[in-house]
Amino acid sequence: MIRWVSSEIRVFAYFKNFVLIACFLGFGLGCYLCRRKSNLLVMVLPLAAIVLLIKVPWQGMWEAIASLPTYLGAFTEVHIWGVPALPLNWLTLGKFVVAMLFIVSQFALIALIFIPMGQLVGWYLENARSRIRAYSVNVLASLAGILPYTLVSFLNQPPPTWFALAAAITLLLFWRVPVLRWSAVAIFAFCLGMVSLGPGGNSTSHWSPYQKLTVTPREESGETLSYLITTNDSWYQQILNLSPGFVASHPELFTEVPVEWNAYNVPYRFYPQPQSVLVLGSGMGNDVAAALRNGAGRVLAVEIDPLILRLGQRLHFERPYSSPRVVQVVDDARSYVQNSPERFDLIVFSLLDSHTTSSHYSNIRIDNYVYTREALGAAKRLLEPDGILIIKFHVETSWIGGRLKGLLEHVFGRPPLQFQGARGYTTSGRFFIVGSEQRIQQAMRNPELADFVARHAAFETEPATLTTDDWPYFYQHEPGLPASVIAISVVLVFLCLWLMSQTGTRVRAIRWHFFFLGAGFLLLEAQIISKMALLFGTTWIVNSIVIAWLLLIVVANWLVEKKPRLSTHVAYAGVLGSLLVSYAIPLERFFFGSVWMKALSASLVLCLPVFFASIVFIKSFADRRFQGEALGSNLMGAVVGGLLESLSFWTGIKSLLLLAGLLYLASFFSLRERRLSAI
Repeated sequence: MIRWVSSEIRVFAYFKNFVLIACFLGFGLGCYLCRRKSNLLVMVLPLAAIVLLIKVPWQGMWEAIASLPTYLGAFTEVHIWGVPALPLNWLTLGKFVVAMLFIVSQFALIALIFIPMGQLVGWYLENARSRIRAYSVNVLASLAGILPYTLVSFLNQPPPTWFALAAAITLLLFWRVPVLRWSAVAIFAFCLGMVSLGPGGNSTSHWSPYQKLTVTPREESGETLSYLITTNDSWYQQILNLSPGFVASHPELFTEVPVEWNAYNVPYRFYPQPQSVLVLGSGMGNDVAAALRNGAGRVLAVEIDPLILRLGQRLHFERPYSSPRVVQVVDDARSYVQNSPERFDLIVFSLLDSHTTSSHYSNIRIDNYVYTREALGAAKRLLEPDGILIIKFHVETSWIGGRLKGLLEHVFGRPPLQFQGARGYTTSGRFFIVGSEQRIQQAMRNPELADFVARHAAFETEPATLTTDDWPYFYQHEPGLPASVIAISVVLVFLCLWLMSQTGTRVRAIRWHFFFLGAGFLLLEAQIISKMALLFGTTWIVNSIVIAWLLLIVVANWLVEKKPRLSTHVAYAGVLGSLLVSYAIPLERFFFGSVWMKALSASLVLCLPVFFASIVFIKSFADRRFQGEALGSNLMGAVVGGLLESLSFWTGIKSLLLLAGLLYLASFFSLRERRLSAI
């Protein structure tokens, strides 16, 4: 649900943790209702409604959903791709309310899907003979679901495969009840048919481990001139043909902007025929092809998405990835520059922008750690003494341009040369050029280049807070809570309270000890994912590895089962002590040359609080005889923890550790108060 909804409904791509929160809310409400009858239709009918809304073949509906991010434009300090900052008036306020109503309605539908699941899990845990063992089985089964889904993602399987697997498991679970069996067959058959609908026309959709990619050829007179690629239905990149033969046969495409001033060829006016070139975010291969055409001796192409590389190998007109001078590296750009021992004459950040691609379990966008002071410092270390570093970026706001200028000035000690790339048969963007001052000055002695730069330098920049590894939110102007996040969070809190009242769950029924445990645990997981993304790259595998550390819960369960007298106070001391250790050790200490050493040391320090927190939870859960209300309270706390994660927009990621520590202290005093009142 998190990946599919965020890919199909663009507005959720910027608020992915809200989909996660909806799942926790539904599951938590289900646990509260575990002693009531469960109705499978409560799960499958909302699922069918979401599928129908997303895949209904109605252009007007698609356009309305696509415009939702624009409705948030007047109320957010976070830049959304392709969304202008709108003036604040009654019209934009009305649009904002419409967007909010849509988000809330989808949030409620997603929550409803998970209520029957929570009911079943709560009932089985309450009635299991060995409850600790039953809970361990539940956690292991969760991991057993994550692993094949990760495999399916890396095999580039589309949503029909995901829905087919979900349908198979659902039918296996309910096969003995004919009404539930045939209801599930009918609903999932409908869902499979709808999600199998293609984009139409001559477009084709592909699902990579990170995103939905739609490829559309641009044809004239039966000839393919270029390919347009969208990600999650937003413009992403294109494949161009700048080979000498194509340029000679299509002079009309280069009348306004000659090919030598094409944005892909311009970097080599500053460094002709470099011996070594690093392209970060190589995509379909346009920058790689440009490097080869301009005499580069060796090109190292770094791309995070393996499917994009394969599509580039198959579709690019100049076949740059087939050249023996090109080395392909499937990796996150930050991870590569942080760990590479190589040096380069020219480094090109190739329009490296996340668009709508984010981590699926936190607020980190896929390129947030690429544009920080520490990241650009690492890139500088890869430059030869007379090397050049070029950032090409689609600058849509003056403060993003100001931020890039400020970051480069901070790292290199002088402001970069800036100019806007020419438009035409190309993918334009703003150029930021730093490095060897002597080489840049030598290039600018060319009157044609100096004239080109002067004619394309008419823009303004506005200062913005410089991003760091602790506050990496590149698309936010300055630290603070975005108004849109505050508004949506407040509305979701009231929606949670309303859903609780509608299901007969009163606030006084919340077990506050478990509530604080759930909130603290989700904050722990969110900051672990964010930090692991820095160490290993913002990749899908990082999310899976971090979640796989839920095995610590199973280890904690086994320990409590073997040592039932293990003190809760000792476990709390372990939680708080390991949180302090994690807070005190800078992440830079984990950048070991050995990947295994880095993985083991970082996992031990960052994930150790999860182990002690799991001991606290399972002992408390056992004391409560595994009541559904306790698990429901824990999951409701996770809902609040998910909302509190947004505080990192203001205070930074590291502060989440302190907040998690306060939540665990609150759970400790809640437990102590309950025990004293029982006496």
